[in-house]
Amino acid sequence: MVTESNGRTRVDGCLTDRPTVRCVTDLPQQTLDDANLVLRSALAGDGDGVVGTFDAVVDRSGLAGAYGVAWCLAATMVGEPGPPGSCALDFPGIDEAGYDTRWVARFVSAYANRDVDTGEALFGAAAADGLLPDCLLTLAGSTVATLRSRST
Repeated sequence: MVTESNGRTRVDGCLTDRPTVRCVTDLPQQTLDDANLVLRSALAGDGDGVVGTFDAVVDRSGLAGAYGVAWCLAATMVGEPGPPGSCALDFPGIDEAGYDTRWVARFVSAYANRDVDTGEALFGAAAADGLLPDCLLTLAGSTVATLRSRST
């Protein structure tokens, strides 16, 4: 991963050479660095590294810090979001999917619609349900899968 002079982050070489973290340049550099660490671990298939990075972020910056990293991952998947409310969640069978999968689909949809309130509500609900670590791990895996699909 390389952070460019414009603050965007890209994956060099095998996956893509276009910016992968967008619309989050107003976040602190530490948040972008943490998102890079999560992606590196996820790309390596290191689930413990993903969880460990999120744990370190929570220890340092609380849930708000972890939310910023998760929002960066959603930005990596979506790219430039459209106007607020312009995206629809198209996920046949979403109600039968596991909690973490439903959460990721809805969280990424919130990002795509620039719906910060929904993103925060989803994040808080997952934390309250004790399922946030699973959701964040699934989000990291989904982000990597998206990056890999773009490289082909």
